[in-house]
Amino acid sequence: MDLKARLKTAVEAAAAQMGAPLDVAIQETPANKPGDYGTPAAFQIAKALGQNPAQVAQTLAQTVQLPEGIERVEAAGPFLNFFVDVGGFVRGVVQTPLNLPAQDGKVVIEHTSVNPNKELHVGHLRNVVLGDSMARIFRAAGYEVEVQNYIDDTGRQAAESLFAMDHYGREWNGEQKYDHWLGEGYVQLNADPAKADMEAGIREVMHKLEEGLLRPLVEQTVKAQLETCFRIGATYDLLVWESDVVGSGFLNRAMDILEGSRYTSHPTEGKFAGAFIMDVSEFMPGLEESNVVLRRSDGTAMYVAKDIGFQFWKFGLFEGMTFKPFMTDPAGNTIWTSDPTGDSAQAARFGHAHEVINVIDSRQKHPQMLVRSSLGVAGETEKEARSIHLSYEFVNLNGQTISGRKGITLAVDSALEQAAARGFAELSAKNPDLATRDDAQEIARRIGVGALRFAMLRNEPSRAFDFDLEKASSLQGDTAPYIQYAAVRAANILRKAQDAGHPVDGTGAAWDALPDVDLILAKQVAKLPEVVEQAVRAHSPHGVAQYALDLATSFNAWYNAKDKQGKPATNVLASPEGLREARLALVARVRTAFEDTLGLIGIEIPPAM
Repeated sequence: MDLKARLKTAVEAAAAQMGAPLDVAIQETPANKPGDYGTPAAFQIAKALGQNPAQVAQTLAQTVQLPEGIERVEAAGPFLNFFVDVGGFVRGVVQTPLNLPAQDGKVVIEHTSVNPNKELHVGHLRNVVLGDSMARIFRAAGYEVEVQNYIDDTGRQAAESLFAMDHYGREWNGEQKYDHWLGEGYVQLNADPAKADMEAGIREVMHKLEEGLLRPLVEQTVKAQLETCFRIGATYDLLVWESDVVGSGFLNRAMDILEGSRYTSHPTEGKFAGAFIMDVSEFMPGLEESNVVLRRSDGTAMYVAKDIGFQFWKFGLFEGMTFKPFMTDPAGNTIWTSDPTGDSAQAARFGHAHEVINVIDSRQKHPQMLVRSSLGVAGETEKEARSIHLSYEFVNLNGQTISGRKGITLAVDSALEQAAARGFAELSAKNPDLATRDDAQEIARRIGVGALRFAMLRNEPSRAFDFDLEKASSLQGDTAPYIQYAAVRAANILRKAQDAGHPVDGTGAAWDALPDVDLILAKQVAKLPEVVEQAVRAHSPHGVAQYALDLATSFNAWYNAKDKQGKPATNVLASPEGLREARLALVARVRTAFEDTLGLIGIEIPPAM
């Protein structure tokens, strides 16, 4: 448990001893106020006991048992301010790795879900990076995580690309990446003035897709798309195919569950006569029309009904699919797929979620609210609360709306190559020796991947933004290369120390010799567990990305700190013996914090920069 959490526990124990159990807030004190941490708990206790807050604060200060690392406490009016023991605090931070306790229940995260008819572009990338980062964060927070990728193999987009292949006599020569080649046919078809005359042929392809006759061609596209996802660092556990969801009867099973609800009905008159509807007014108040049609009067299902069935399956309300291995990822892990010829014995290992997070763009906000509400309609109120839509806005490209149909795109594969080249070129201009290193290509790759992933995370998901490749790969500003450079700087300090024979594990450290400038850096490192927990609560990785920037800024400020005479204040190797070892241990912990933090958002640190 980190110091802030231990302090919270100590104050809560003191409050309970005073006869007022409560949930205590512990905050960092502002820079212009005394102390390091503070709490307004005396206000809450005073209200509960009908006493004076300032007097309660005095009593609370005398009652609380200070945890190790806190030197003293002072009452300032109705507030309590805590002062850390600098040496003890820094030593505690250095000796405490990020290791959050295991949590109960599986979290299913669905992301990517790109139509299997073309290559991924940077608009798709936001979905992939958000979902993959959430999976990493939840795993770090102690949860079992299952990552699913939904494959719409019966949709119109896939049909158009496959139709274009035959219609234009297109043959793949094996040289161009398959999904890029297939996407060219999709653009060609949609630019063809005669497309309207081809509708019958396109529909024929759609029927073949629904019957599963063209699945091998779609699988080839999916594998090509996954190659791109692997390049960006994403991993998956299960591919779920639309045709299998439809064929497994999920829709009918979900409708059977909803039939037993007091919120569903079959009106016999009015505009909904003959339809099967559910009333979501209790779950989605304020709607102009709260009755949602699930089945039309002719018996055909609305599209949202299929999504409801799939969500019910994710939560384990019923079984119904069979599975088999699809491929292995670059790390050698098996990616499974739903398949009519698969093994039913594997059914228990997939789905059965405690919480479901669907990463889908903001256009699907209303349908996703209906999916969530359907769980409430079914009486599954706890599952309703744990049905999460991670909604995100669109990425624009050079001021234009991205459109695969019109060919206004930047492929992720191309963006990766360009970001790596731009970032490495800027870096090599400052450090020409990098270009001659044996691992120069790997350095460039990590810069490129980091640049793209961070560009997708630095903005809150609810904000649309314009993607700028040059800014994303710059060494300056709010970018991954800026953070990576700080992490490499920490590694360089440690390497020089080890070359000089100095320990970096705290051996021989004089912790009490550390001044406040080192405390400020250690306090930044100590925030990481709380940042992870906040990201889990918010269901967004944006806070982790911001923390990575803050950590880099704090480390650079520490590295460049000056004393009152304007001389370097934190030259580690020039520090007196004992202080030097303490600082080396702190730098080693900072380096680990960079690895942990960037690992949460799928960014690797280059070996040199």
